[in-house]
Amino acid sequence: MSAMISSPHRQPIEVRPLNPTIGAELHGLDLSQPLDGEAVEAVRDALHRYKVVFFRDQRLTPEQHLDFARRFGSIEVNPIFGHVPGQPEIMLLVKEKEDRHNIGEIWHSDMSFAPVPPMGSILLARQVPPAGGDTLWCDMHRAYETLSDGLKAVLRGLRAVHNNRGQLERAAARANETSTEVRPTAFAKVREAIHPVVRVHEGSGLPCLFVSDAFTWCFEGWTREESLPLLRMLLDHATRPENVVRFRWAEGSIAFWDNRSTMHYAANDYHGHRREMHRITVNGTPAA
Repeated sequence: MSAMISSPHRQPIEVRPLNPTIGAELHGLDLSQPLDGEAVEAVRDALHRYKVVFFRDQRLTPEQHLDFARRFGSIEVNPIFGHVPGQPEIMLLVKEKEDRHNIGEIWHSDMSFAPVPPMGSILLARQVPPAGGDTLWCDMHRAYETLSDGLKAVLRGLRAVHNNRGQLERAAARANETSTEVRPTAFAKVREAIHPVVRVHEGSGLPCLFVSDAFTWCFEGWTREESLPLLRMLLDHATRPENVVRFRWAEGSIAFWDNRSTMHYAANDYHGHRREMHRITVNGTPAA
C-alpha cells in the first residue's frame, strides 16, 4: 500500500513500499530540480523508515546528481576506486561486455573500514543490461530485532575490527577481469577501524547490526578463526529473504541507501552486456 506525503507548496510525494521494513519507491519528485527543505526532510524520513529509497526516470547531469547528494551532507571521495572523468566526487562503476566480475558482488556496508563510515550512497543508473544486474539490500535493524534476547545481550558488548584487506586482495586478483578503475594508491596500506557490533542509528535511534562479509575481519579481542562461526551466522541471518529487498534497474533509476542500517549486494549475472553506474557517497557522523 502506498502513502502520500502532502505539502501545500508542491505535488505530493507518493511512497510505495517494496517490503514491509526495507525499500520504497518515491514518486512525485524531479531530482533535476533543487529540492526545498520540506522535500529534503520527506526523503530523509523515508530513508530512515525504509533504509533504501528508489526514484525512477530521473535524467540528471553530474552537477544535478551532486546537488541532490549535497542536500544530505558533504561528499566522500572514494579512496579505492576511480571516478567519472572531470568529476572526482562521482565514483564510476562500469562492467564491460567482456568483464568477468563487477564491483560489489559480496554483502557489504560501504567503507566500514573507515573511522567514520559513510552515511549513505546515491547510485544512478546510466546504462543497464536488458536483464540482470539487480542490487539487493538487507535490513540490519530487523536482522538485530529478530535475534534471541541472549544473543542480543552478547552482541551489545562486542566491537568488531573492519578492514579492507579482502577488498584489496579481490581487486588485485581481478585486475584483468573488471573495468572499474582501482586507484594505484589504494594498495599503499590496509585501512582498518573498530566499530560496535550493534550500532545505534543516529537518525532513527534504532539498534542495527553493523557487520559485513566484505569488511568485518574479527571481533575485538577474538582471533579470525574464533570470529568466523558467529560472523557467518549473523550474515546468514541478516540476508534471509524476509530481510531483503531486490531492485531491478532501468536507465535513470536512482537508489539512495542508508549505509548505517543496511548491507547491499550487486548481482553479477549479466555477462555479455555493459552496465555503467555513477555513485556519490555522503559522509557520515560517529556512531553512538
